[in-house]
Amino acid sequence: MKSRKNLTRFTYETTAFQGWRLCLSKTGTTFTKYFSDKKYGGERKALKAADGALNELRELLDKSRKVNGKLSKSTVVKAQKLLKSA
Repeated sequence: MKSRKNLTRFTYETTAFQGWRLCLSKTGTTFTKYFSDKKYGGERKALKAADGALNELRELLDKSRKVNGKLSKSTVVKAQKLLKSA
């Protein structure tokens, strides 16, 4: 499977990690989470989990309030909690 916007596929033979990396930047704040094939039960399931988390994160950030052109502190905390629970 090929990488998509904000989702990058990692399949290195020399490392133990194989899976997807979600990385989204918004107004100077970057959110990153790794979705391991091993943890989610395969490449497709890891992608599905990563895609779902990405959609939830985008929705949260699109509806969020900005303070001085940046995301509010509470929005950043909510986004980090969302990624931690994914």
